[in-house]
Order: sequence, then structure tokens, then C-alpha cells
Amino acid sequence: MKIGFIGLGIMGKPMAKNLIKAGHELVVFDVIKQNIEAMTAEGAKAAASSKEVAEECRLIITMLPNGPHVKAVVMGENGILEGAAEGTVLVDMSSIAPLVSQEICKACAEKGVKMIDAPVSGGEPKAVDGTLAVMAGGDKAIFDEVYEVLMAMGASAVHCGEVGAGNTTKLANQVIVALNIAAVSEAFMLSTKAGVNPVKVFDAIKGGLAGSNVMNAKVPMIMEGNFKPGFKIDLHIKDLNNALETGHEVGAYLPLTSSVMEILQILHGDGHGQDDHSGIAMYYEKNANAQIRK
Repeated sequence: MKIGFIGLGIMGKPMAKNLIKAGHELVVFDVIKQNIEAMTAEGAKAAASSKEVAEECRLIITMLPNGPHVKAVVMGENGILEGAAEGTVLVDMSSIAPLVSQEICKACAEKGVKMIDAPVSGGEPKAVDGTLAVMAGGDKAIFDEVYEVLMAMGASAVHCGEVGAGNTTKLANQVIVALNIAAVSEAFMLSTKAGVNPVKVFDAIKGGLAGSNVMNAKVPMIMEGNFKPGFKIDLHIKDLNNALETGHEVGAYLPLTSSVMEILQILHGDGHGQDDHSGIAMYYEKNANAQIRK
């Protein structure tokens, strides 16, 4: 299948590569020239704009940082809607506010373009190995139509409801991940300050009720002092901001999310915005004047 792919960053690039590995023909665009060149080296065709991608493809995937970027790519000058034919399907896999997804979907519908929101969880490692968790919102028939394409990038793809439901589900995911990393950091700082080897603590509790995929993925990074981004602190700030704003809009109160948001903002202010979100541990390390290390 010929697929347009717009947004070739940390997540988008490996996702696009997996589509090529699955046998799909890709037409790609990104604002960073080197990202396009990396994908043409993999066999993709370069486009000069989002409009040009839409002129060539009837299925388009976007993977962009936030709502304003998606709106610009879809609705802006030289955007998807300027080039898309009626019946084109847009799968926005960006993590954005649910109400923004609904706004974009409405604009698409006015042009005869079908849209679902399908954000992912798993970070760069799972984007690379093609085992992302995809959570989708929109017309179930459209979801079914693109299901096999989604599964070329993920280990699971679940239809969660109408447009915006995918991003609502992703916000719930991001709240849980952020709070989990903070809880892990707090607990492992406790054990470190108490003089217990964090490796032993990890081995002892990872198979119990406190164990989680987050712990398994992030504690080894923390113990190695490896905060190379798989998912950046600044991006998690964006997601939690969307969660808090959505919570205010719907009357859901998120006091724990607010607390972790403040930790992330402090880390951003300390120059760690481009580090991995496992760097939440650095907040605890700074305050306790100790490091969680092997």
C-alpha cells in the first residue's frame, strides 16, 4: 500500500521504517531535511510538503509533537487538506489534546477526508521493534480498514471510541507512566538513603505487586545514570499539560498529576527537558544529595 508519513522524529522515523519493512511504499515529509534523507535511504520517496504527500497518497499518517503542529500540517498552508482527495484517510498518531483531535476531524470532514486519532505508547524502543500499543478513536469502520497498517507498527491496536477517545486513553496512559516513574524514583531513593543496594531492591520487588513495565524499563536506566531520551521530559510536560487541561474541562481532578508536573517543570528549568522522563529520578537525587546507582 502507498502511505504518506509526516513527522520523522524519534518515534516517527522507526515507525516509518517498520512500514517499509512490512512492504508498504512510503512518501514522507518532515521539516528537518536530514530526517527525510534518512528515510529516502531506506527506500521512501521524499515530498516537498504535506500537501504533496496528500496529492500522492490516499492514506496518510502523521506523527507530530503537539496539537498546533498537527493543525498546521493538516489545516495550514501547503497542508494535507489542500492536497487531499475526497475519501482520503488521515491517521493522526500524535499525542495531542482530545478536543484538538475533534477540531481537526471536523475540518477534515468538511473536505471529505476521514480521520481517526491513534496515539501510541511504548517510547522509542517499542517504536523501533514494532511493538507499540496503539489506542484509537474514530469511526470503527475506518479503524478496521487501517488495522493491519497499525499492526505493522504495534503489538496491539485497540479501538477506544469516537474521535478523541484515542488521545483521552493516551492521556490516561501518560498520567500512569509519570506517576509510576515518580513513585519508583521516590522508593528507590528511600532504599538508597537507607543503605540498601537498589539492584537487590529491584530484584526483590519486580515480580511482586509493585512490579510494572515502567519499573522494568526505567529502573535499569536510572541505576546506570542513563537518561538518553526514549521519551523526553519536555514531551511528557506537554502530555500532562493536555491531561490537566482536559481534566479541568471535564471536571476530573488530578492532584497527583499536578505534583509530578511540578517536578517535571523543575527538571526543565534545570536544563533536563531533553532528557528521558526517567530523569524524574534526578529531582530526588538532587534533593537527597545522593544517586540511585548500582
